[in-house]
Amino acid sequence: MADSAWIEAMQEELYQFDRLDVWELVDIPLCKNVINMKWLWKNKRDEKNTIICNKARFVAKGYAQKEGIDFEESFAPVAQLEVIRLFVAHAAHKSFPVYQMDVKIAFLYEPLKEEVYVNQSDGFVDPYHPNKVYHLKKALYGLKLQERGIQIHQSSLGIFINQAKYAQEILIKHGMTSCDSIGTPMDTKHLDADLSGTPIDQTKYHSMVEALMYLTTSRPYIIHATCYCARYQAKSTEKHLIAVKRIFRYLKNTINMRPWYPKDTGFELTAFSDSNHVGCLDSRKSTSVGIQFLGCDKLVSWLSKKQDCTSMSLAEAEYVSLSACCAQVLWLRTHLTDYGFHFDKIPMYCDSKVKKGIAELFFVETEYQLADLFTKALSEDRFKYLVKRLGMRCLNP
Repeated sequence: MADSAWIEAMQEELYQFDRLDVWELVDIPLCKNVINMKWLWKNKRDEKNTIICNKARFVAKGYAQKEGIDFEESFAPVAQLEVIRLFVAHAAHKSFPVYQMDVKIAFLYEPLKEEVYVNQSDGFVDPYHPNKVYHLKKALYGLKLQERGIQIHQSSLGIFINQAKYAQEILIKHGMTSCDSIGTPMDTKHLDADLSGTPIDQTKYHSMVEALMYLTTSRPYIIHATCYCARYQAKSTEKHLIAVKRIFRYLKNTINMRPWYPKDTGFELTAFSDSNHVGCLDSRKSTSVGIQFLGCDKLVSWLSKKQDCTSMSLAEAEYVSLSACCAQVLWLRTHLTDYGFHFDKIPMYCDSKVKKGIAELFFVETEYQLADLFTKALSEDRFKYLVKRLGMRCLNP
Protein backbone atom coordinates (compact mmCIF):
# COMPACT_ATOMS: atom_id res chain seq x y z
CA MET A 1 0.00 0.00 0.00
CA ALA A 2 1.88 3.04 -1.29
CA ASP A 3 -0.97 5.51 -1.84
CA SER A 4 -0.51 8.42 0.56
CA ALA A 5 -4.27 8.93 0.95
CA TRP A 6 -4.78 5.36 2.18
CA ILE A 7 -1.70 5.52 4.43
CA GLU A 8 -3.12 8.66 6.01
CA ALA A 9 -6.46 6.91 6.57
CA MET A 10 -4.70 3.95 8.23
CA GLN A 11 -2.64 6.25 10.44
CA GLU A 12 -5.83 8.04 11.49
CA GLU A 13 -7.42 4.72 12.48
CA LEU A 14 -4.41 3.71 14.61
CA TYR A 15 -4.30 7.19 16.15
CA GLN A 16 -7.89 6.74 17.32
CA PHE A 17 -6.91 3.41 18.93
CA ASP A 18 -4.15 5.15 20.89
CA ARG A 19 -6.34 8.10 21.80
CA LEU A 20 -9.07 5.83 23.18
CA ASP A 21 -6.56 3.56 24.96
CA VAL A 22 -7.86 0.50 23.11
CA TRP A 23 -4.73 -1.64 23.56
CA GLU A 24 -1.23 -1.96 25.00
CA LEU A 25 1.93 -3.73 23.81
CA VAL A 26 2.89 -6.78 25.91
CA ASP A 27 5.06 -9.87 25.62
CA ILE A 28 3.47 -12.84 23.90
CA PRO A 29 1.60 -14.74 26.66
CA LEU A 30 1.90 -18.48 27.13
CA CYS A 31 -1.06 -20.70 26.21
CA LYS A 32 -3.05 -17.79 24.81
CA ASN A 33 -4.61 -17.49 21.38
CA VAL A 34 -3.22 -14.49 19.45
CA ILE A 35 -5.70 -13.26 16.85
CA ASN A 36 -4.57 -11.89 13.52
CA MET A 37 -5.78 -8.52 12.28
CA LYS A 38 -6.77 -7.30 8.86
CA TRP A 39 -7.11 -3.94 7.13
CA LEU A 40 -10.32 -3.11 5.29
CA TRP A 41 -10.33 -0.24 2.82
CA LYS A 42 -13.36 1.43 1.35
CA ASN A 43 -14.17 4.60 -0.54
CA LYS A 44 -17.07 6.43 1.06
CA ARG A 45 -19.32 7.79 -1.68
CA ASP A 46 -22.38 10.01 -1.78
CA GLU A 47 -25.56 9.25 -3.72
CA LYS A 48 -23.98 10.63 -6.91
CA ASN A 49 -21.16 8.09 -6.53
CA THR A 50 -18.61 10.82 -5.84
CA ILE A 51 -15.82 9.81 -3.44
CA ILE A 52 -16.13 11.79 -0.20
CA CYS A 53 -13.24 10.25 1.72
CA ASN A 54 -11.10 7.15 2.12
CA LYS A 55 -11.92 4.96 5.11
CA ALA A 56 -9.56 2.38 6.61
CA ARG A 57 -10.67 -0.03 9.34
CA PHE A 58 -8.38 -2.29 11.37
CA VAL A 59 -10.51 -5.28 12.32
CA ALA A 60 -10.00 -8.54 14.17
CA LYS A 61 -10.43 -11.87 12.43
CA GLY A 62 -13.10 -12.81 14.91
CA TYR A 63 -13.69 -16.26 13.45
CA ALA A 64 -10.32 -17.33 14.98
CA GLN A 65 -11.59 -16.77 18.52
CA LYS A 66 -12.25 -19.82 20.66
CA GLU A 67 -15.35 -19.95 22.81
CA GLY A 68 -14.54 -20.23 26.51
CA ILE A 69 -11.02 -18.85 25.96
CA ASP A 70 -11.36 -15.60 24.04
CA PHE A 71 -15.04 -15.03 24.82
CA GLU A 72 -17.92 -16.49 26.80
CA GLU A 73 -20.81 -15.15 24.74
CA SER A 74 -21.26 -12.95 21.70
CA PHE A 75 -23.80 -10.27 20.90
CA ALA A 76 -24.36 -7.39 18.50
CA PRO A 77 -25.90 -4.12 19.75
CA VAL A 78 -28.61 -2.72 17.51
CA ALA A 79 -30.53 0.52 17.47
CA GLN A 80 -34.26 0.69 18.07
CA LEU A 81 -35.19 2.03 14.67
CA GLU A 82 -38.67 2.94 15.89
CA VAL A 83 -36.98 5.53 18.13
CA ILE A 84 -35.26 7.04 15.09
CA ARG A 85 -38.53 7.19 13.18
CA LEU A 86 -40.25 8.76 16.20
CA PHE A 87 -37.56 11.42 16.27
CA VAL A 88 -37.86 12.10 12.53
CA ALA A 89 -41.66 12.26 12.71
CA HIS A 90 -41.49 14.72 15.61
CA ALA A 91 -38.88 16.83 13.81
CA ALA A 92 -41.11 16.99 10.73
CA HIS A 93 -44.15 17.83 12.86
CA LYS A 94 -42.33 20.72 14.53
CA SER A 95 -40.42 21.77 11.36
CA PHE A 96 -37.10 21.19 13.14
CA PRO A 97 -33.96 20.82 11.00
CA VAL A 98 -32.27 17.41 11.34
CA TYR A 99 -28.49 17.15 11.05
CA GLN A 100 -26.53 13.99 10.32
CA MET A 101 -22.90 13.60 11.25
CA ASP A 102 -20.10 11.16 10.54
CA VAL A 103 -17.39 10.10 12.98
CA LYS A 104 -13.82 9.03 12.34
CA ILE A 105 -14.26 5.76 14.21
CA ALA A 106 -16.99 3.35 13.24
CA PHE A 107 -17.99 2.07 16.69
CA LEU A 108 -17.66 2.83 20.37
CA TYR A 109 -15.18 0.55 22.13
CA GLU A 110 -16.43 -1.11 25.30
CA PRO A 111 -14.15 -2.45 28.09
CA LEU A 112 -13.26 -6.14 27.74
CA LYS A 113 -13.62 -8.67 30.55
CA GLU A 114 -11.76 -11.46 28.71
CA GLU A 115 -8.05 -11.53 27.90
CA VAL A 116 -7.71 -11.03 24.15
CA TYR A 117 -4.45 -10.58 22.25
CA VAL A 118 -3.93 -9.48 18.65
CA ASN A 119 -0.89 -9.20 16.40
CA GLN A 120 0.64 -5.94 15.25
CA SER A 121 -0.26 -4.62 11.83
CA ASP A 122 2.08 -5.22 8.91
CA GLY A 123 3.72 -1.94 8.02
CA PHE A 124 2.98 -0.47 11.44
CA VAL A 125 5.11 -2.74 13.66
CA ASP A 126 6.74 -1.02 16.64
CA PRO A 127 10.47 -0.92 15.70
CA TYR A 128 11.51 -1.18 19.37
CA HIS A 129 9.19 -4.11 20.18
CA PRO A 130 8.67 -6.07 16.94
CA ASN A 131 7.96 -9.36 18.73
CA LYS A 132 5.32 -8.06 21.10
CA VAL A 133 1.55 -8.29 20.65
CA TYR A 134 -1.32 -6.05 21.64
CA HIS A 135 -3.41 -6.80 24.71
CA LEU A 136 -6.89 -5.43 24.06
CA LYS A 137 -8.36 -3.26 26.80
CA LYS A 138 -11.49 -2.52 24.80
CA ALA A 139 -13.50 -4.44 22.25
CA LEU A 140 -12.74 -4.42 18.55
CA TYR A 141 -15.36 -5.34 16.02
CA GLY A 142 -14.75 -8.22 13.66
CA LEU A 143 -15.49 -8.73 10.01
CA LYS A 144 -19.23 -9.33 10.15
CA LEU A 145 -20.34 -5.71 10.56
CA GLN A 146 -20.82 -3.36 7.66
CA GLU A 147 -22.11 0.16 7.23
CA ARG A 148 -25.67 0.36 5.97
CA GLY A 149 -26.69 3.85 6.95
CA ILE A 150 -30.02 5.61 6.65
CA GLN A 151 -30.06 9.00 4.98
CA ILE A 152 -32.41 11.84 5.84
CA HIS A 153 -33.74 14.13 3.11
CA GLN A 154 -35.50 17.31 4.19
CA SER A 155 -37.63 19.80 2.32
CA SER A 156 -39.90 22.67 3.27
CA LEU A 157 -42.83 20.21 3.30
CA GLY A 158 -41.39 17.39 5.42
CA ILE A 159 -38.76 14.66 5.73
CA PHE A 160 -37.96 11.48 3.79
CA ILE A 161 -36.15 8.48 5.28
CA ASN A 162 -33.93 7.15 2.53
CA GLN A 163 -32.13 3.85 1.86
CA ALA A 164 -32.02 4.13 -1.93
CA LYS A 165 -28.22 3.91 -2.01
CA TYR A 166 -28.22 0.67 -0.01
CA ALA A 167 -31.06 -0.72 -2.14
CA GLN A 168 -29.07 -0.02 -5.30
CA GLU A 169 -26.00 -1.69 -3.78
CA ILE A 170 -27.79 -4.95 -3.00
CA LEU A 171 -29.34 -5.04 -6.48
CA ILE A 172 -25.83 -4.79 -7.93
CA LYS A 173 -24.38 -7.30 -5.45
CA HIS A 174 -26.92 -9.98 -6.30
CA GLY A 175 -26.94 -9.34 -10.06
CA MET A 176 -30.52 -8.04 -10.23
CA THR A 177 -29.95 -4.68 -11.94
CA SER A 178 -31.01 -5.95 -15.37
CA CYS A 179 -34.02 -7.99 -14.21
CA ASP A 180 -37.59 -7.26 -15.30
CA SER A 181 -39.53 -5.23 -12.73
CA ILE A 182 -42.84 -6.44 -11.30
CA GLY A 183 -45.83 -4.80 -9.63
CA THR A 184 -45.90 -6.67 -6.27
CA PRO A 185 -43.21 -8.29 -4.11
CA MET A 186 -45.11 -11.54 -3.55
CA ASP A 187 -47.13 -13.96 -5.64
CA THR A 188 -50.70 -14.58 -4.49
CA LYS A 189 -49.93 -18.31 -4.54
CA HIS A 190 -48.80 -19.43 -1.08
CA LEU A 191 -45.17 -20.41 -0.52
CA ASP A 192 -44.49 -23.72 1.25
CA ALA A 193 -41.57 -25.91 2.35
CA ASP A 194 -41.23 -27.59 -1.09
CA LEU A 195 -39.66 -30.77 0.34
CA SER A 196 -39.04 -32.31 -3.09
CA GLY A 197 -37.65 -29.14 -4.68
CA THR A 198 -34.18 -28.59 -6.13
CA PRO A 199 -31.70 -27.43 -3.43
CA ILE A 200 -29.81 -24.18 -4.00
CA ASP A 201 -26.75 -22.40 -2.60
CA GLN A 202 -27.81 -21.72 1.01
CA THR A 203 -25.19 -19.01 1.52
CA LYS A 204 -26.49 -16.99 -1.41
CA TYR A 205 -30.08 -17.35 -0.23
CA HIS A 206 -29.19 -16.26 3.32
CA SER A 207 -27.29 -13.26 1.98
CA MET A 208 -30.23 -12.10 -0.15
CA VAL A 209 -32.73 -12.48 2.69
CA GLU A 210 -30.44 -10.69 5.16
CA ALA A 211 -30.01 -7.77 2.76
CA LEU A 212 -33.77 -7.45 2.36
CA MET A 213 -34.34 -7.73 6.11
CA TYR A 214 -32.31 -4.61 6.78
CA LEU A 215 -34.11 -2.81 3.97
CA THR A 216 -37.45 -3.38 5.72
CA THR A 217 -36.42 -0.65 8.18
CA SER A 218 -37.52 1.87 5.54
CA ARG A 219 -39.62 -0.33 3.22
CA PRO A 220 -42.54 -1.70 5.26
CA TYR A 221 -44.31 -2.90 2.14
CA ILE A 222 -41.76 -5.73 1.61
CA ILE A 223 -41.66 -6.99 5.20
CA HIS A 224 -44.33 -9.68 4.79
CA ALA A 225 -42.78 -11.14 1.65
CA THR A 226 -39.27 -10.98 3.14
CA CYS A 227 -40.25 -12.60 6.45
CA TYR A 228 -42.13 -15.31 4.59
CA CYS A 229 -39.03 -16.17 2.55
CA ALA A 230 -36.89 -16.06 5.70
CA ARG A 231 -38.85 -19.00 7.12
CA TYR A 232 -37.24 -21.35 4.60
CA GLN A 233 -33.57 -20.50 5.14
CA ALA A 234 -32.86 -23.90 6.71
CA LYS A 235 -33.75 -25.78 3.51
CA SER A 236 -34.33 -23.38 0.65
CA THR A 237 -35.02 -24.59 -2.89
CA GLU A 238 -35.27 -23.10 -6.36
CA LYS A 239 -38.89 -22.21 -5.62
CA HIS A 240 -37.87 -20.08 -2.63
CA LEU A 241 -35.07 -18.39 -4.59
CA ILE A 242 -37.59 -17.35 -7.25
CA ALA A 243 -39.74 -15.82 -4.48
CA VAL A 244 -36.77 -13.85 -3.11
CA LYS A 245 -35.80 -12.67 -6.57
CA ARG A 246 -39.36 -11.44 -7.08
CA ILE A 247 -38.85 -9.06 -4.13
CA PHE A 248 -35.70 -7.74 -5.81
CA ARG A 249 -37.63 -7.33 -9.07
CA TYR A 250 -40.25 -5.29 -7.24
CA LEU A 251 -37.53 -3.31 -5.49
CA LYS A 252 -35.93 -2.33 -8.80
CA ASN A 253 -39.11 -0.52 -9.84
CA THR A 254 -39.60 1.21 -6.45
CA ILE A 255 -36.02 2.23 -5.66
CA ASN A 256 -37.12 5.77 -4.74
CA MET A 257 -40.24 4.82 -2.75
CA ARG A 258 -39.71 5.64 0.92
CA PRO A 259 -41.47 6.82 4.12
CA TRP A 260 -42.63 10.43 4.01
CA TYR A 261 -43.15 12.47 7.18
CA PRO A 262 -45.01 15.69 6.30
CA LYS A 263 -45.08 18.73 8.54
CA ASP A 264 -48.16 20.65 9.71
CA THR A 265 -50.27 17.50 10.10
CA GLY A 266 -51.71 15.69 13.11
CA PHE A 267 -49.63 13.84 15.69
CA GLU A 268 -52.15 11.52 17.36
CA LEU A 269 -51.02 7.96 18.02
CA THR A 270 -53.18 5.41 16.17
CA ALA A 271 -52.74 1.73 15.34
CA PHE A 272 -54.07 -0.98 13.03
CA SER A 273 -54.04 -4.66 13.94
CA ASP A 274 -54.79 -7.65 11.75
CA SER A 275 -54.01 -11.35 11.43
CA ASN A 276 -53.87 -13.99 8.73
CA HIS A 277 -55.40 -17.13 10.19
CA VAL A 278 -53.34 -20.24 9.32
CA GLY A 279 -51.11 -18.06 7.14
CA CYS A 280 -48.28 -20.61 7.23
CA LEU A 281 -49.22 -23.76 5.32
CA ASP A 282 -46.44 -25.80 6.93
CA SER A 283 -46.96 -25.07 10.64
CA ARG A 284 -50.65 -24.02 10.43
CA LYS A 285 -49.77 -20.95 12.48
CA SER A 286 -51.25 -17.50 11.93
CA THR A 287 -49.50 -14.20 11.24
CA SER A 288 -49.69 -11.20 13.60
CA VAL A 289 -49.61 -7.74 12.07
CA GLY A 290 -49.50 -4.33 13.71
CA ILE A 291 -48.76 -0.86 12.36
CA GLN A 292 -48.65 2.42 14.28
CA PHE A 293 -49.06 5.97 12.96
CA LEU A 294 -48.51 9.43 14.36
CA GLY A 295 -51.35 11.38 12.87
CA CYS A 296 -52.90 9.68 9.87
CA ASP A 297 -49.83 9.84 7.65
CA LYS A 298 -46.59 9.29 9.62
CA LEU A 299 -45.89 5.56 9.87
CA VAL A 300 -43.41 4.94 12.70
CA SER A 301 -43.65 1.23 13.52
CA TRP A 302 -44.67 -2.00 11.80
CA LEU A 303 -44.64 -5.73 12.48
CA SER A 304 -45.42 -8.88 10.51
CA LYS A 305 -44.59 -12.02 12.44
CA LYS A 306 -45.66 -15.65 12.60
CA GLN A 307 -47.42 -16.32 15.90
CA ASP A 308 -45.70 -18.57 18.43
CA CYS A 309 -48.88 -20.50 19.18
CA THR A 310 -51.40 -22.24 16.94
CA SER A 311 -54.71 -20.39 16.97
CA MET A 312 -57.80 -22.58 16.83
CA SER A 313 -59.98 -19.86 15.33
CA LEU A 314 -59.79 -16.54 13.51
CA ALA A 315 -60.98 -14.74 16.65
CA GLU A 316 -58.13 -16.24 18.69
CA ALA A 317 -55.60 -15.22 16.03
CA GLU A 318 -57.00 -11.67 16.10
CA TYR A 319 -56.64 -11.46 19.88
CA VAL A 320 -53.03 -12.67 19.75
CA SER A 321 -52.29 -10.04 17.13
CA LEU A 322 -54.09 -7.36 19.15
CA SER A 323 -52.01 -8.21 22.20
CA ALA A 324 -48.74 -7.71 20.31
CA CYS A 325 -50.00 -4.51 18.71
CA CYS A 326 -51.20 -3.14 22.04
CA ALA A 327 -47.81 -3.86 23.65
CA GLN A 328 -46.10 -1.83 20.91
CA VAL A 329 -48.62 0.99 21.33
CA LEU A 330 -47.87 1.17 25.06
CA TRP A 331 -44.12 1.18 24.33
CA LEU A 332 -44.54 4.06 21.87
CA ARG A 333 -46.81 5.87 24.32
CA THR A 334 -44.06 5.73 26.97
CA HIS A 335 -41.44 7.09 24.58
CA LEU A 336 -43.70 9.89 23.43
CA THR A 337 -43.90 11.23 26.98
CA ASP A 338 -40.27 12.33 26.51
CA TYR A 339 -41.53 14.61 23.74
CA GLY A 340 -44.26 16.03 25.95
CA PHE A 341 -47.15 13.97 24.56
CA HIS A 342 -49.47 12.07 26.89
CA PHE A 343 -51.98 9.93 25.02
CA ASP A 344 -55.01 8.15 26.50
CA LYS A 345 -57.67 6.05 24.80
CA ILE A 346 -55.41 5.45 21.83
CA PRO A 347 -57.53 4.28 18.87
CA MET A 348 -56.72 0.81 17.54
CA TYR A 349 -58.48 -0.47 14.45
CA CYS A 350 -59.07 -4.17 13.91
CA ASP A 351 -61.45 -6.58 12.17
CA SER A 352 -63.02 -7.70 15.48
CA LYS A 353 -65.68 -5.69 17.28
CA VAL A 354 -64.07 -5.45 20.74
CA LYS A 355 -63.20 -2.65 23.12
CA LYS A 356 -60.99 -2.65 26.24
CA GLY A 357 -58.30 -0.87 28.27
CA ILE A 358 -56.13 2.17 27.71
CA ALA A 359 -56.32 1.62 23.99
CA GLU A 360 -59.77 2.13 22.50
CA LEU A 361 -60.60 -0.40 19.81
CA PHE A 362 -62.69 0.31 16.73
CA PHE A 363 -64.01 -1.96 14.02
CA VAL A 364 -62.75 -1.26 10.50
CA GLU A 365 -63.96 -2.84 7.28
CA THR A 366 -61.40 -5.05 5.52
CA GLU A 367 -61.43 -2.63 2.59
CA TYR A 368 -59.97 0.08 4.86
CA GLN A 369 -57.71 -2.18 6.93
CA LEU A 370 -54.25 -0.73 6.27
CA ALA A 371 -52.55 -3.68 7.99
CA ASP A 372 -53.95 -5.99 5.30
CA LEU A 373 -50.76 -5.43 3.29
CA PHE A 374 -48.70 -7.17 5.99
CA THR A 375 -50.77 -10.36 6.21
CA LYS A 376 -50.85 -11.84 2.71
CA ALA A 377 -50.06 -11.37 -0.96
CA LEU A 378 -52.42 -8.94 -2.70
CA SER A 379 -53.38 -7.91 -6.20
CA GLU A 380 -51.26 -5.13 -7.72
CA ASP A 381 -54.01 -2.47 -7.53
CA ARG A 382 -54.82 -3.24 -3.90
CA PHE A 383 -51.12 -3.40 -2.98
CA LYS A 384 -50.32 -0.01 -4.56
CA TYR A 385 -53.35 1.58 -2.88
CA LEU A 386 -52.23 0.42 0.57
CA VAL A 387 -48.59 1.44 -0.01
CA LYS A 388 -49.80 4.98 -0.75
CA ARG A 389 -52.06 4.96 2.32
CA LEU A 390 -49.05 4.01 4.48
CA GLY A 391 -47.46 7.34 3.60
CA MET A 392 -44.93 6.03 1.08
CA ARG A 393 -43.94 8.54 -1.56
CA CYS A 394 -41.49 8.52 -4.46
CA LEU A 395 -38.58 10.92 -4.10
CA ASN A 396 -37.03 11.44 -7.52
CA PRO A 397 -33.21 11.44 -7.43
